[in-house]
Formats: sequence, C-alpha cells, structure tokens
Amino acid sequence: MKTIAVIFGGVSTEHDVSIITALTSVITPLKLAGGFEVEPVYISKDGRWFWDQRLADVKLYQSGEIEEFMRRAPKVHLSFDGGLTLVKSSQFAGRKAYKKIDVVFPALHGTHGEDGELMGLLEMANVPYVGCSMPASAVAMDKVLAKQIASSNLIPTPKYTYLFRDTYIQKTSDCLKNIENELNYPMFVKPAHLGSSIGVTRATTRDELQNAIEVATYYDDKVIIEEEVQNLIEVTLPIVGNEEIKVACLERPLKSTAEFFDFDTKYMRGGKKGGKTGSGRDSQGYSELPAKLPKKLYDKAENLGKQVYRVLECSGIARVDMLIDEKTNEVYFNEVNPLPGSLYAHNWREAGVSNTQLVEDLVYLAEQRFKKKSRSVTTFDTNFLKQF
Repeated sequence: MKTIAVIFGGVSTEHDVSIITALTSVITPLKLAGGFEVEPVYISKDGRWFWDQRLADVKLYQSGEIEEFMRRAPKVHLSFDGGLTLVKSSQFAGRKAYKKIDVVFPALHGTHGEDGELMGLLEMANVPYVGCSMPASAVAMDKVLAKQIASSNLIPTPKYTYLFRDTYIQKTSDCLKNIENELNYPMFVKPAHLGSSIGVTRATTRDELQNAIEVATYYDDKVIIEEEVQNLIEVTLPIVGNEEIKVACLERPLKSTAEFFDFDTKYMRGGKKGGKTGSGRDSQGYSELPAKLPKKLYDKAENLGKQVYRVLECSGIARVDMLIDEKTNEVYFNEVNPLPGSLYAHNWREAGVSNTQLVEDLVYLAEQRFKKKSRSVTTFDTNFLKQF
C-alpha cells in the first residue's frame, strides 16, 4: 500500500482555499480509491507543520478547534535520509513516530507552495510529487514571466506592463504616466504571484489605477497591469498529463459585462453575481460547461491552452485561463494555475473523469515523471579536489 502525504494550509493568502482543496478533492477521493494510506500534513499560517489523522476533518477548522489542536499537538519534522520521512514525538517520553512517504500530493495554493518553493524541498528530498515541477510552478505563478515566455513563443497575450513595489513608491507619478502611455483604460491590476483573484482590481481612471496598485503591492512586490480585452469571453481549460496530455471541458464563467470574479464572488457568495446556465456548473454554480462557442473558436482556444501547457513545461495538472475577443475571435493567454482550486474536479466529472480516477491518475503521473528524471545522472566524478 502506497503512503501519500497530502500537504495543505500554508503561509499564504489562499490558506483556507487550500484546506478545502485538500480535504474535499484530494484526501477524500484518495481514501475512496483504496490502495493508499493517506497522511494529512497541515502547515499553519505561521509556518508550523503538523501531521495527524484528525487534520482530515473539516470540522476542526470550521469550529476553530484547530488553534487548541496546534497548541497541544507535537509539530512534525521532515527527514530526508533516503527519501522523505515524517517524524513527530509520540505521547510517550523519548519515543517518536515515523512514516516513510512514497508520494507527496501538494495541495498548497499560492506563495510558499504552489509557486515552486515546496517542490524544491521535495526535489531535495528525492520523493515523487503530484503536479508541475519546481521550474514550471515558479514560472506559472509569476504572471509576468509566464506571459514573457508565451509571447516569445508567439502565443498572443493582452497588452500589459509591470512594476515593482520599491520603484512605484519612489517614482509613483512616473510609473502612473508610463502605464497610461502604454495601456488604455480599463485596466486590470494584479499581484504577479497570487491566485484566487486576491488583490485584483479593475481601474477606469487615474485615481482607481493608483488605488489598485496600492492594493496589489500590499500583497506582492511585483504587480502586473493589463489592458482589458474588449468584447470579452473568459474561458478556462483544465489539463492533466506529462508528455501526453488530456484536456477536460473548456469552461466559461458567466457574469455581467461590468463584473469580474474577485475572491469574494468566487468563494464567499456562491457565484450569485452570475447564474446557473448551460449543461454543467462549477463548485460555485456560475459557469457554462462546456463553453457554448462555435466549434472553430472552441478548438482554437483548446489548442492554445495545450500549447501554453507545453511551452511552460507543465506536468501532472494545471489550468490555463484565456480571454477571447468575441468580435475578432482572437484568443489570448491570460494565466496558468499550476494547482487548480479543488483540482477543478467538477469539470473533470463533466469530461467523464471521477474524483477518484483523477487523483489516482495524478499519483501515477507523479511516479512516472519521477522515474524518468531518476534516469538522469546528477553527479560527476573529477580529480579537482586532489589538486589542493
């Protein structure tokens, strides 16, 4: 029986979303699949690690009892001796509990996890892990870098510019002028490294732009500013696979033309700004699934999504977000989410893949990539040190 460590929570603005992804979309289906021993590993908002089966119960977090649990529970330590082993003190003096991990299933959204930091740790531990590699995760979670790589591969993106917090503080007026010279209103201002639409603001005037940048720099030291795509249709495409990839349904969020989905709309209001339309719906109930587009346009968006997945060297799982100008039928790459919230399981179900099958496939893909990488030689013998 394989032992799977599911790591979630984290020092991130998306901490709470991570808990839901881990508990509902990873741990539960892994247990239902059978053949896996699932070990929940929770990282608190201040960076402490805990390992306990009670951490798989959502009531622990809903009730606020997690604070009392963390006050009493021993913190977990990681051993990298011949792979990854979880270690914690037992209730008996001098004794420790150990658990050797076969595969890690990261469910950390945002910074210090999804952005490649956790993946770097797992690479050093020499353990298979689900999802994109460390380099691909780092690139995907940097909206500016992802667009630069996409553009260099002739993939269309909306017009954009970016700035850094320190530069903006020192030269606020110059930065605002430069942005207005490069882009037309309306604009979207976003923290470059966050997901879940946190810190995203639409600006139509200089005052709104300045306020939006101040909000974004509160969360990130790098900010991207994008010109709004006209006649907008938003679509998103979940993808799984390594060399061979498989797509789910192209999905279209539904909303009025004057609105966009911020964190509050996505997670707190149940998608009430939009409506339940089409043959499917996502976990918030506001999407058209699959997107009702002309076949030629649907195929164009799907192909661009697959192209982005390959160009950014994604593996395991990712979700590619795109923007369409409905009048020109131009499709633009917007951003990549290397760990889709709840794994976008609702979409995969519509495509005929159950939650259980999805997590089983992701574990297999993690092991497949690990075996391939293990064939590469990472050391080199020389006589260099003998010269000294």
